[in-house]
Amino acid sequence: MPWDIWLIFFMLGLILPWRGRVRMKRLLTMPRVGPMERLALYASTIAFQWFAVAVVAWRTWAHGFTAPQLGLTIQGRTRILVASIFGAATIAALQWLNLRRVGRIPVEARGPVQTMAERILPQSTVELLPYLALAITAGLCEEFLYRGFAMAVLAQIGLQAWTVVVLSSVLFGLAHSYQGRGGMVMTLLIGLLLGTSRIAYGSLVPAIFWHSAVDVVAGTAGPRYLTPKRASDEKRDNLVHHS
Repeated sequence: MPWDIWLIFFMLGLILPWRGRVRMKRLLTMPRVGPMERLALYASTIAFQWFAVAVVAWRTWAHGFTAPQLGLTIQGRTRILVASIFGAATIAALQWLNLRRVGRIPVEARGPVQTMAERILPQSTVELLPYLALAITAGLCEEFLYRGFAMAVLAQIGLQAWTVVVLSSVLFGLAHSYQGRGGMVMTLLIGLLLGTSRIAYGSLVPAIFWHSAVDVVAGTAGPRYLTPKRASDEKRDNLVHHS
């Protein structure tokens, strides 16, 4: 592989996971994360992901990778549309049920999930809209990076399809290592599903829909089940501040 492709893999496998853990550690050490901090987090993440996609797209096309290799085509529009919508609805329902299940667990027993939810998830409508932009950005950008670029390169060097799916999923899981061991393993498993869809449909479109659905539900149902008191408190504070 060319040196710049190796460098991108180095970034995906080491630099991005390290960056995520550093940012999360900084958030966790803050006594309180307010609306401005969350909005800044959403904005900076959106900007960084689109920048990363721009650089990676530039280098992949410079090395002759085609749109079909990167999953940027739609073959069989009806089949892909049905899979995208049905899959997104199914995954969204499962995510919602899981959040409701976690919400029934005592707060002190939820571990890192609760701490991250209180700091990352939107707590008001003002925060929700940028968060939804972030969720859709993650669906688009991360799928291009891990199911588009990474899988295309690994396939080009001759690896078998199952190996390509596993390795790209490992990279995807590492990128979410800031969520702790459980979150990383769960993300890896989701990556296996998304990678399989990439091969089955020859397109990133279903994976983009499914990925976005997971993040959208996390931002809409997560505050309801994990941080209802915090959300109501911040809404009251905002009303007092603007009155």
